[in-house]
Amino acid sequence: MVKPSSLVASVVEPSAATSPTPPAAPHHAGSQDAAPPCNSGRRVLPPRPTLSPHHFSPPTAAPILRPPPCNDHAPISTRHPLLAVLARCRNPAQVRRAHALLVTSGLVSHPFVASKLVHLLVTLPTAAATASSSSLLDYAGLVLRHTPSPTLFTYNTLIRAYSDSFPSAGSANPCLLLFRSFLRDPSGPLPNQYTFVFALNSCCRRSGEDADVACLQYAGAGPRVVWEAEQVRSQALQRGLEKNLFVCNVLIKVYGSWGRMEEAVRVFSGCTIRDLFSWNTLLSGYLCVGKRDCARKVFDEMPSRDVVTWSTIIAGYVQFLVSYMTLFNLAKFLVSYMTLFNLAKVGSFMEAMELFHEMQMSGVTPNEFTLTSILAACANLVALDQGTWVHFYIKKAKIRMNEKLLASLIDMYAKCGEIDSALKVFNEEGILKQTVWPWNAMLSGFAIHGKSKEAIDLFEKMKSINVAPNKVTFVSLLSACSHGSFLDEARFYFKLMKDVHGIDPQIEHYGCMVDLFGRAGLLKEAEDFISVMPMPPDVVTWSALLSACRIHKDIQRAGRIGKIIRDLEPEQVGCQVLLANIYSGHGRWTGAKDIRNRIKISGTRKSPGCSSIELHGMFHQFLVGDRSHPQTKEIYSFLDDMGIKLKNAGYEPEIGEVLVDIDEEDKETALSRHSEKLAIAFGLMNTPPGTVIRIVKNLRVCLDCHHATKFISKIYDREIIVRDRIRFHHFRGGLCSCKDYW
Repeated sequence: MVKPSSLVASVVEPSAATSPTPPAAPHHAGSQDAAPPCNSGRRVLPPRPTLSPHHFSPPTAAPILRPPPCNDHAPISTRHPLLAVLARCRNPAQVRRAHALLVTSGLVSHPFVASKLVHLLVTLPTAAATASSSSLLDYAGLVLRHTPSPTLFTYNTLIRAYSDSFPSAGSANPCLLLFRSFLRDPSGPLPNQYTFVFALNSCCRRSGEDADVACLQYAGAGPRVVWEAEQVRSQALQRGLEKNLFVCNVLIKVYGSWGRMEEAVRVFSGCTIRDLFSWNTLLSGYLCVGKRDCARKVFDEMPSRDVVTWSTIIAGYVQFLVSYMTLFNLAKFLVSYMTLFNLAKVGSFMEAMELFHEMQMSGVTPNEFTLTSILAACANLVALDQGTWVHFYIKKAKIRMNEKLLASLIDMYAKCGEIDSALKVFNEEGILKQTVWPWNAMLSGFAIHGKSKEAIDLFEKMKSINVAPNKVTFVSLLSACSHGSFLDEARFYFKLMKDVHGIDPQIEHYGCMVDLFGRAGLLKEAEDFISVMPMPPDVVTWSALLSACRIHKDIQRAGRIGKIIRDLEPEQVGCQVLLANIYSGHGRWTGAKDIRNRIKISGTRKSPGCSSIELHGMFHQFLVGDRSHPQTKEIYSFLDDMGIKLKNAGYEPEIGEVLVDIDEEDKETALSRHSEKLAIAFGLMNTPPGTVIRIVKNLRVCLDCHHATKFISKIYDREIIVRDRIRFHHFRGGLCSCKDYW
């Protein structure tokens, strides 16, 4: 057996993305102790009727001919070194080498290993981003055909991948070819509802329609596509799945997208259980064929409605120029609400605020959904005055408070730097704290303010009243532990999440742990932790470790991680700039200049630092070296005077990370023009003494600005609150709430 250490070196290395035919799979007896044996839950021949040849027209799907099924596989450990190698693969060439190792070791014939390999092939970034997607899917198909006893998960994974692809016009549908072969496989597992959902979705895609949104016209479907879907439906009927909610929903979607509403209604009426998706899909189908009266009837009979419902009905009526006054009266509010909701959702917070003001001037009365969106905008802009006004309006207008509106209020106060106000709002609404959203908002607030102990106490209180946490809860909790360097507590809660609450850790949870290990100086442990993650680490995870390398001055590791990030996402300029700054800070000027030259040649640009401050209801934004503000002359004059006061107080600029090809005085000048310093100067100039200065920045606060702001808070006797991309910094009397640990 090849040693694990040599496997990583031989498999995971940069190479061209190719996807040749996989090697053949010999029989293997398995190993170790975790995944289920290959023959568990499988059927005995013949458990169900097979299709006769006349069921499907050419091209026919031949039964899968595979090696004899295995009945003696021992369970295999999910921590097997070869599985770890497979998980690290990032391109088809690496998968090919890992596959070869699995073949030579015999593990490839194990159904659990085969399912991992197929899942990796269909989810590989290359498969979604380049023209080689079909060859990767074919590769996965060959892996399945060479697997003696493929699992249902393996079949469903590949069927779904083919369903999501778009075969060329006139060609055979590869999803249905695989589906038919699956049904004809005498030793295969039984299909479930998801198998039929994926197969029927492929028929919907073949018709050239997507019924997920309200369509305005429909092209119908050719007789072959309709016939194929009917055959899939007949197979679902034979297995008693036609009344299954998921199968019913996709059938309504397929028939609706074709304009065959009689069939869609027949399926809908036959559903014993219906959800909001069922109603929305039927509504969309009627609008597709122009049956507005039927759509209105469905709309009126719906037991509940959501954003999709309203956007669908309004889009349908607007398109066909129908003027029903009952809907017209609602449309003014709903269109504004939908626009406001979408602006907040995509991060256009300034535009959302402007629209909200226009709605007020037009007499449109906001409700709890509108207010939730505008509070999100206030939170992200650190618009405390506007957010406080919204809170006052909620009380005065007696808007019905619900869990999500309460969570938005808590989040707004927390993200505006008023964590005490957030806690007060949280404590006032006791009856609404039986759901997880307000708890998550409060936990997140404690986390970004570095209040680790308070976050842990709140989580324990949450458990004591039997509020079930979710994955978002643990992201906030682990983040709070990271900001406070609560290492043992983080280990405990990370284990508790899976063992007690049954929540599988996601990449965000692993990222929090990596960040914690890095902050604590356990860089090797952090890198080892990344190596055993069950999913491929993303750039955010590696970036957390790169930042830790800067803090703890591990230059060699930083260089290695920087190369990994560059290979993963060459366009990720921010991490390369960070690596260049690390090199500059340690006198490796050649390496720093090489990185910056490489960035310049590539043509990509790092997002510029941008800081904003609210003053009298208006937002003032500053970029580094910005001279576009009307008060530019006064601001720069104030900065010069502030620089003299800082030096007299003992401040020394952190010039280590500035490029070497400018002299020391120019380095100091460059640092003094950073965006947060411009915003702070503007705030000090335009607010009376004692006023709190609130700044929000889109990037992390740099070392020099953090150092300088501590001095500024003491010299000018001001509290300065800065929210960067990660957390809050409360500067008071020359100290920061993060205790220089950020």
